[in-house]
This record gives sequence, structure tokens and C-alpha cells, in this order.
Amino acid sequence: MTSPTHKGAEEARSQLPALLEAAEQGRSTIITRHGRPVAALVPLADHVAGDRQRDLLALAGSGRGLWGRDSARTVRKLRDEWSR
Repeated sequence: MTSPTHKGAEEARSQLPALLEAAEQGRSTIITRHGRPVAALVPLADHVAGDRQRDLLALAGSGRGLWGRDSARTVRKLRDEWSR
């Protein structure tokens, strides 16, 4: 996979037909405004693949220890914080 190219907003506007052709060929473009990324022009297949729900089994057990040793106490503290 190649890294996406970066184009400024004005440059992307003037080169839109070429950028659309690049997307059809599987290449992505990051559009920036004042050097800050604001949008991405990606191939439709990549966009659709990103919308699919991912399997949660890979995340099983990943929250272990997240709430500390006494999860009930941590939850109580968080609830108390909201009821102030």
C-alpha cells in the first residue's frame, strides 16, 4: 500500500479530475488547509471496507484492570462525581 499524497485545498480543487482518476486506481489523497489535514479522498472500496463492523472477539479481555483493583469503588466514585 502506498502512502497517500497531500494536496492543499486550492491545489486539490484545480486538480480534482486527476485526483478522482487516482482514486479509481486505488490511490488516496489527503486534502489540507493551511497545512492541516481536513479531508481524505479515498477509493470507494477502502471507504466501504472501513464501514464494516469489526469482530469484537479480538478485543476480548482488553479491558482487564481498566477500573483498578476494586471496580465497584471506581464506579461509585465516578457516579459521585456526576451527582455533585
